[in-house]
Amino acid sequence: MKCRVTDLRNKEVICRCNGAKLGCVDDVEIDVNTARLVSIVIFGRLKFFGIFGRYDDIVICWDNIVLIGEDTILVDCNPPLSTRKKRKVLPFKFFIV
Repeated sequence: MKCRVTDLRNKEVICRCNGAKLGCVDDVEIDVNTARLVSIVIFGRLKFFGIFGRYDDIVICWDNIVLIGEDTILVDCNPPLSTRKKRKVLPFKFFIV
């Protein structure tokens, strides 16, 4: 089965050990020196409609991916999944005039 990076974005990621839905693939990390896919990234969910920022991103190493199916990706989450802090973005900018 061949799969493009854009096809990965539509797939839902599910943890194999407990069946929890982690989210959909939002980004991938590629090692440019070896031209290999290193990990997939799931962006953190919004906190209170995005007003209070986001939760941390979930980064899943390529070695922890068990199966890539038509609609889902099964991952082995026995080792703790690494998270990446996302910088806070304020939704409103106030200008003093």
